[in-house]
Amino acid sequence: MANPISVDLPHNLGVEEAKNRMQGSIGKLKDHIPGGSAEVRSTWAGDRMNLVVEAMGQEVGAHIDVLEKVVRVEVILPGMLGFFGKQIEGLLRAKGGALLEDKRKKS
Repeated sequence: MANPISVDLPHNLGVEEAKNRMQGSIGKLKDHIPGGSAEVRSTWAGDRMNLVVEAMGQEVGAHIDVLEKVVRVEVILPGMLGFFGKQIEGLLRAKGGALLEDKRKKS
């Protein structure tokens, strides 16, 4: 049985800038997943980023909808990972905004 998590991350960037920042940050997602051998695949369909994260023998699907004032992250936790749902939701709320940070060098 899958356990969904939904987290809204507010922003004032507009859709295109939020998408650009997420695209620049998503590659670093694997660095935050325990186990050291995570694989992250992402594809865009309009204003939705679809994600598949594989780590420690588990596959987690997610999608991120970019709206004008909010980024909505929805993660489907399979089986046993559902027991960690509250902790994962807390991490998404605390650290999810990092996807929207400006990673470009400032002059």
